[in-house]
Amino acid sequence: MKKKSEGPLPISEKTKKQRHDNIKLLGRSSFFNDIGSEMVAPILPFYILALGGGGVAVGLISGLKEGFSSLFKLFGGYFSDRTGNRKSIILFGYFISVLFKFLLGIAGSWQQLIAFVSFERFGKLRDAPRDTIIAESTAHRGRWFGFHKMMDTTGAVIGSLIVLFLLWKFSFDYKTIIFIAAGFSLFSILTISKLKVNKIKTTERSVFYGVKSLSSKLKYFIFVAAVFTFANFGMYMFLILRAKDLTGNIFLPLLLYAIMNIFFASFAIPFGKLSDRFERKSILLLGYILFLVVCLGFIYFNSLISLFFLFALYGLVLAIVESNQKAFVADLAGEMKGTAHGFYYMIIGLVGIPAGVIAGILWNVSSQVMFGYLAIVSIISIILLNFLRK
Repeated sequence: MKKKSEGPLPISEKTKKQRHDNIKLLGRSSFFNDIGSEMVAPILPFYILALGGGGVAVGLISGLKEGFSSLFKLFGGYFSDRTGNRKSIILFGYFISVLFKFLLGIAGSWQQLIAFVSFERFGKLRDAPRDTIIAESTAHRGRWFGFHKMMDTTGAVIGSLIVLFLLWKFSFDYKTIIFIAAGFSLFSILTISKLKVNKIKTTERSVFYGVKSLSSKLKYFIFVAAVFTFANFGMYMFLILRAKDLTGNIFLPLLLYAIMNIFFASFAIPFGKLSDRFERKSILLLGYILFLVVCLGFIYFNSLISLFFLFALYGLVLAIVESNQKAFVADLAGEMKGTAHGFYYMIIGLVGIPAGVIAGILWNVSSQVMFGYLAIVSIISIILLNFLRK
């Protein structure tokens, strides 16, 4: 791997400290929000089944979790470039997420659940302006995107352990757990209110001009990431259901989910630093290849030991891919980083809808067929990423 040169931003120590403080505040708000979100995430497939949904419903909700809000992510990023008021957009996004988390607890059917999950994800319009603040605050983007993902995922670990404890010790029903989860997410709003950022307008043009002006290399990378999303669309729900099929209980799958997030949180920063030091494309290729190994593993292995290994390996995949894809977008974005991140999220989100539905249909045939399809898509993604020019 080719070593990259590094150059610190020419800013004062006071400004540098403020920027790093902002990144830490963004990390803390994601930490609290993800405690709540990841209390809901591992029980969501079981909640869907309890409300009468099947494999297609699970796949549809998996896709819609990102897909419905994807268009708004683009506009969230664009308006943060146009107005420079990134903090207000982030704050509004967290408010929407907390509100609809509470509403998830009153869903009476899986169709209502789809609607509430979709609108809860509308709050993700905060993602592009948040990522832009991180990208503009440091030259070491891999490291600090990794830090943010580590905080995000640490909240996920704690959330998944809390829900496991509540089910095991108190036998709470799904609705009660969701209300408790929404309460945890409230702290994200309080944390983000302390953010201090300057209003910096980077465009007066329309959103369509902004997207059109993005570099061809960035657009190609987003295309590659979109193809990969047809495999890695949020498939943790199917991993949890597969683990339940193999173990016959709900507690071990939730423990495996926690283990996955522990590996995710533990390796996000190391792999972020590695992508800052070496070529980011090579690090991403490693993540794509390991994802292929995970898919093949779920086809050919079904022992308890293999489940622990595969969930841990998938956590490692997420640690490599999630933050480094966003850092790569920032590298290629130029000045309009909000628009670039918004466009990236929009494409990934829209692709997630058919990706989830296709996976759900194939799941109803058999889990091996679904994982075989995901393996083929991941091979295509690896080939396409290799064509990205340095």
